[in-house]
This record gives sequence, structure tokens and C-alpha cells, in this order.
Amino acid sequence: MLVISIFGKAIVLETQEESRLTITSSEREKVIVRTSVIGIGANVLLSGVKAFIGLVTGSIAVVLDAVNNLSDAISSIVTVIGTKLAGRAPDRKHPYGHGRAEYITQMIVAAIVLYAGVTAFVESVKKIIHPEEADYSTMSLIIIAAAVVVKLLLGLYVQRQGKRVNSGALVASGTDAFFDAILSTSVLASAVVFLTTGLSLEAWVGVLISVFIIKSGVEMVKDAIDEIIGNRVSGELSGKIKETVSQEEHVLGVYDLFLNNYGPDKYTGSLHVEVPGDLTASEIDTLTRKIGEKVYQETGVILTAVGVYSANLGDEKAEQARAKVREIVMTHDYVLQLHGFYMNEETKRMSFDIILDFACPDRESLYKHIKEEVQAAFPEYQLTVTLDVDISD
Repeated sequence: MLVISIFGKAIVLETQEESRLTITSSEREKVIVRTSVIGIGANVLLSGVKAFIGLVTGSIAVVLDAVNNLSDAISSIVTVIGTKLAGRAPDRKHPYGHGRAEYITQMIVAAIVLYAGVTAFVESVKKIIHPEEADYSTMSLIIIAAAVVVKLLLGLYVQRQGKRVNSGALVASGTDAFFDAILSTSVLASAVVFLTTGLSLEAWVGVLISVFIIKSGVEMVKDAIDEIIGNRVSGELSGKIKETVSQEEHVLGVYDLFLNNYGPDKYTGSLHVEVPGDLTASEIDTLTRKIGEKVYQETGVILTAVGVYSANLGDEKAEQARAKVREIVMTHDYVLQLHGFYMNEETKRMSFDIILDFACPDRESLYKHIKEEVQAAFPEYQLTVTLDVDISD
């Protein structure tokens, strides 16, 4: 009930289901915060140790590796703040909740990572121009090696938790930790090369680290922007919703699924179902309510509207007309689907929807051409052709 009220939708579900959803939402926040706190502690510790080793040995690569760990810790702090903001209850000004705050914090984290990467690059180039030899000890190498292992384990843990609760920020942090481990390994390798051959690769490894950091930041910015603009909903979720709805009695087809995202795992949407034309208003009302409740229980998606297409079942003339229209429409390139066909013989009206691929160079022109062809085949009928968008699988 609480989640439904966030989106202003009056759907009454069982108390047990409400409790399950509430616990899931609360647990998600706890997992993100707990994982982030562990990441903060580990990265602050690693940063301190590496900074000390880097300053003592005079290694720019180790110092920059420490800066990278520190930026990871700051990113985790921002993630915690973003999660807390996203979990705030809805208010009059934000009736859909604050879930999208997580996408904003992703942008902030990306900016921090980019800043760290650019700074590291500048400092590394300076060291290439004005090189300084490092002085490693056996203990420093052992500590760096141990840091690599810690970072690998941390990355595996954070990434796994991120996938578990569908947190893009955690998954990104976990992936970043794996990269950090690889980069720390390169630092260790450069130290070994220096000790065995006298060849100093410090500054060049620093450049390599900075490039990886910048690349990671750019990818994070892209992901955050995509989320804010609006990504295509996953085929897995849209398929689950359509499968759930199609299992209901009287549902002949499921179309026009529109989903709006208001934060990770927070969706509202609408769809159309095709049903026999002889269903009563009472039967349709019962069916649409049942569909809304079942979709919410099984996917967590709130359907704000369930539209209805009436089907001419048992009408041979209508079936022949449908087949003819489908033949005309589907012969054109870029046409993905025809649905919602209905023919009223008494009023001489015919209606249907078509979906065109986004790749179509001139959607409006193709739409008009198709409508003209169908009209020529059925001149005695008044056509209503709706151009739908390929918005979900």
C-alpha cells in the first residue's frame, strides 16, 4: 500500500504482499549502505597505506594509486548519500518519490573519478618530463601485493551486492575495483622491473593508471546520462509483464506497454489488452483490476492504466478484412507489428495500430502511404490508424 500511494494509484493488495515489498525496499537500502561503508573503510585504509609507501619510496605510481583509492572512498560516500536521498518518502512537490536521486549521485561520482583521472595524468606527465627514481623495499612490495588481493575481493563483493539489489552505483564501484586491482598489479610489476633491471617505468605506469581512471569516469557519465534521459526497458521485464498478463482468461494479446522509470526498480506504466468484443463492462472492469494487481505483485510495476482493444471474434467478414489489412501493412519494410484491429460493419469504421521501427527514415511518410493503401482496398470504410512507437520489446 505504501509504494502504491507513492505513485497515487489506488490499488489494494494483500497485507502480506505489502510487507514483502516494504521489506525488499528497506533491505535494498541497507545492503547498499552497508556495502558502501565496507568499501569506504577498505579504500581509506588502502589509500593511507599506499600513500605512505609512495611517499617513502618516492613512487609516483603508488601515490596515484592511493589517490585512486581515495576517490573510490569518496564515491562510496556519495553513493550512501544518494541512496538515503532516494529513499525519502514522497511529498507534495515530488509525488513520485526521490528515486531518481541515485542517477544524480552517479553523475557526481563520475565527476569525482574524472577529476582524479585528469589530475593523475597531469602529475604522471610531469614525472616523465622530470623523472625521479623510486626506492622500494621488500616490505613495500609485499604490502602492495596484499592490497591487490584485498581490492580483488572487495570488487567481487561489491559487484555481487550491486547485482543483487540492482544498484548501478555498486556494480560500477565493483567493476572499478577490479580495474584498480589490475592497475595496482601493474604498479607492482613496474617496481619488480625496476629492482631487477634498473629500468624505471613509474611515470608511464602512472599515465596508464590515469587513462583507465578517465575511461571509467567517462563510462559512468554515459550510464548516468542514459538513465536520466530514459533507457529502453529491459526485454526481461517487458517480457515478464506481457507473459503475466497474457495468462489471464479472455486476454487475446498484450500491446503498447509503456513504462516510466522513477528510480531503480520503480516503474509505473500502461498497456493495452485485446479481449473478445462481447465482454460486458463489468467483466472488463474485473479483468483490468486483476491484471493491475497481478502485475504489481509479480513485477513491482504499477499499471496506471489498462486499455482495451475489442476483437471481432466469430465474424468471418471481419477476419477476412483483418487478413487483407495485415497482408497490405506487413509487406512494407520497417513495419514491426499490426494490432488492435476492429471493424464495425454497422458504422463502416475500421481501426488498427501499427508499430514502425525507429530505423525508419521517414515514419510519417510511410504511415500515410500505408493508410492510403488500406483505404484504397476498403473505400467504403472510415479508417482510424494509430502510429505507435516501438517503446518496449
